[in-house]
Amino acid sequence: MNGIIIINKPTGYTSRDIVNIISKKLKTKKVGHTGTLDPLASGVLVITVGRYTKLGEMLTSLDKEYISEIKLGIKTDTLDITGNILEKKDFNVTKEDVEKVFKKFIGKYEMEVPKYSAVKINGKKLYEYARNNEDIALPIKTVEVKELELIDYQDDIIKFRTKVEKGTYIRSLIRDICKKLNTIGTMNSLIRTKQGSFSLENAQELEDDYNLLKITDVLNIKTYNLNDEEYQKVINGNALVLNNNEEQLLLVYNNEEIAIYNKENNIYICNVMLKINTQDK
Repeated sequence: MNGIIIINKPTGYTSRDIVNIISKKLKTKKVGHTGTLDPLASGVLVITVGRYTKLGEMLTSLDKEYISEIKLGIKTDTLDITGNILEKKDFNVTKEDVEKVFKKFIGKYEMEVPKYSAVKINGKKLYEYARNNEDIALPIKTVEVKELELIDYQDDIIKFRTKVEKGTYIRSLIRDICKKLNTIGTMNSLIRTKQGSFSLENAQELEDDYNLLKITDVLNIKTYNLNDEEYQKVINGNALVLNNNEEQLLLVYNNEEIAIYNKENNIYICNVMLKINTQDK
């Protein structure tokens, strides 16, 4: 059983919860996810099954789109509405202020990782330091905001859509937006609407009978049928010289998906090995 399942994750579940539920339902331990969503968040969660768990890093790296809300005038320790309130403050923010600040965030910028996150420092996750009230310098990372659009602004709630690259924390983005607005705020809700070409419209509910998708169903990738000699090279992880112009190929042998190879300097090298020798390990 190998494939990809696009789940519309409900709020109240961790991404790991969803993996465990699907693993039990499909009666296989080889289940993974490709991009964590906090319990508060809902929306697109890309699940991999069987050999496709090897696609995890490749799928996690895809751009993501979210619809989120900022609740102004409140600051929490987790940077979202589920956290402990640290401060309340009056605010004076106009729609024009918001649109002006949003424009400033398009592009790359240095983001401080939230302390309630799974990033590891010295072998320990940041949220473990936070829960133990241990102070530690939070890492700074370069992220890219590709799109940032105001949807609505009513009372103390700013609703917006954003498209970001891998590793961007929307909670941290909201914190930084509020700083630029000279106020405080916290994430009120979060929906992941897209991850690469995976969209909420095509997502399945947790209780559905799952439709497992194949690589060619979800990625714009051409297939290449290996001959016997090429197959032996591929299962040993060797590069290939092929008369082909595609930047990326799904290599197939006897109707079986073997690997994904990328073209570099006119040579194809392994990106993801779907099969190792004669059996999965």
